[in-house]
Amino acid sequence: MLSRTTATASLSVSALSSRNPSLLLCHLSLKTSRFFGLEKLSYISPNPLSNLSSIRWNSNKNNSDNTNKSNKCDSSRMEGFTTRASAQPLKNAEELIDSVETFIFDCDGVIWKGDKLIDGVPETLDMLRSKGKRLVFVTNNSTKSRKQYGKKFETLGLSVSEEEIFASSFAAAAYLKSIDFPKDKKVYVIGEDGILKELELAGFQFLGGPEDGGKKIELKPGFLMEHDKDVGAVVVGFDRYFNYYKIQYGTLCIRENPGCLFIATNRDAVTHLTDAQEWAGGGSMVGAISGSTQRWSCSTFMMDYVANKFGILKSQICMVGDRLDTDILFGQNGGCKTLLVLSGVTTLSMLQNPNNSIQPDFYTNKIPDFLSLKVATV
Repeated sequence: MLSRTTATASLSVSALSSRNPSLLLCHLSLKTSRFFGLEKLSYISPNPLSNLSSIRWNSNKNNSDNTNKSNKCDSSRMEGFTTRASAQPLKNAEELIDSVETFIFDCDGVIWKGDKLIDGVPETLDMLRSKGKRLVFVTNNSTKSRKQYGKKFETLGLSVSEEEIFASSFAAAAYLKSIDFPKDKKVYVIGEDGILKELELAGFQFLGGPEDGGKKIELKPGFLMEHDKDVGAVVVGFDRYFNYYKIQYGTLCIRENPGCLFIATNRDAVTHLTDAQEWAGGGSMVGAISGSTQRWSCSTFMMDYVANKFGILKSQICMVGDRLDTDILFGQNGGCKTLLVLSGVTTLSMLQNPNNSIQPDFYTNKIPDFLSLKVATV
């Protein structure tokens, strides 16, 4: 990490309190109360990892007062919060490239927008590979599995192996494996096919997903909705088939099944379903479940996974993304260099807004600037 003070946000997994099981597992932990737009201060967990979030709910109603208090902002946890120096425009791409062993790229807004490849990306990736750099591609979009994302890269003319792709759908399944989630328990999915495919590959039982998209609740006097008592985790991701049935089913599992995990694959406010405009993102689905359960998921799991898998020193990783509150915090919290590109959701005015405390190490218009800035400095 460059020598600047940091506003940390870690992607990680840890048990927050063995004495109070209602406060468990903050995966994408952070120190800033504005992360993902929620006016909540989350708990800091020591193991940075991915855009995966999880909270365990204790169904004991007698603990509700204590657990509600635990969700309130603890000002003492802000003592270590400092503001980073203003981001610098990337002027010497060669120097940054030489200092980095691995580049982790967010996809939407960095590699493509919707189904349209950003101009100059193939040549940029080829240049980095020719210099011996390892490339890793991460995406918060959980609608596809790693194999399905591999096909998207191929369709766009990019040669990317499945081993280089880390989708949040894969992260959800990988996390459950990492905690030895019982194979006799089930996962209720509020999300799309990508999550189902990754859970299946990991050997977990699941229900829900797109097939619940057409289900409706007929409200009438005395109606009681049943739910599966064997559900031990509710995974929430972007879901174009989201409905009230899913909200209620997921809520019942989290609130009434003892020890049930609440796992959010991502909390992006908006996403690029097309290159014409921004669309409501996975954060809207996660927000609905948070609202009904009064539980806020927070944290990350991917950075440690990537670093451990490839044996990478985090100081030799550069996280490249278009979002301040997810991509850049993800990199900062993992101890990496960070580069913001302005080809996605963040504009220069947003970055330089005095109210914005999230500052990357560098910023540039788009990753193909690596080519032009490289030439300019030779």
